[in-house]
Amino acid sequence: MIQALPLFHCIAGKPVIVLGEGDAAEARRRLVGRAGGAVVGEDDAAARLAFIAADAPEAAAARLRARGVLVNVADRPDLCDFTVPAIVDRSPVLVAIGTGGASAGLAKALRLRLEALLPMSLGRLAAGLGAARAKLRTRWPDAGARRRALDTALGEGGALDPLRADSADRLGDWPGSAGEGAPGGVAEIRLRSADPEDLTLREARLLGSADVLAHEAGVPAAVLDRARADAVRMVLEPGSAPPQAGGLVVRLFRSPQ
Repeated sequence: MIQALPLFHCIAGKPVIVLGEGDAAEARRRLVGRAGGAVVGEDDAAARLAFIAADAPEAAAARLRARGVLVNVADRPDLCDFTVPAIVDRSPVLVAIGTGGASAGLAKALRLRLEALLPMSLGRLAAGLGAARAKLRTRWPDAGARRRALDTALGEGGALDPLRADSADRLGDWPGSAGEGAPGGVAEIRLRSADPEDLTLREARLLGSADVLAHEAGVPAAVLDRARADAVRMVLEPGSAPPQAGGLVVRLFRSPQ
């Protein structure tokens, strides 16, 4: 179970309270400004978010929280309603790395690794895909077929593999005349253990691509969480035939006892 719900909060043009002095407070003022927010003081009744970087922050945090303001207190995860992730910026693509306040150093180390991995052109690829929505709807009117085509193109080694530096430049030539949709049909996964880390790469890709997930009762939630959140899920009755559905159907069997 995740301990916090990751969200991207739009604050452009909105007031955000920042209290305190020093490097930590200045860093939060810069962060708010970078996202287009307006830094204000504690008395601004319209603010719904607050950052506190000050000695003895308990009283200020309590006052703001009593007004319904969500509060972040520097270096005090026990007083935080939300935490600030490390950010990899490939706008409009943003990758946020959080540790629940456990270790900012770990979040930073992961950010630096991802900075080296994700090409600077990733933002152009995302913007190009957004601009191509009408074109893609015309090519694939069915939403499932459209998603499978994108899954194939954006997959490892695909025409628009996001980890390739030239993928944004290749977007103008995609889709070509051939069908790029990922295959549908029925696939089976028979678990070897309850640990999702024991899934093979192929099995993980199938779960991530499934339109319909038909699973036996007793399949661990940690494994089911590897499937798409919007995939249709149904309990697979013993001896039942594969469900009839368009796209990719994955039948998932629990591990032997």
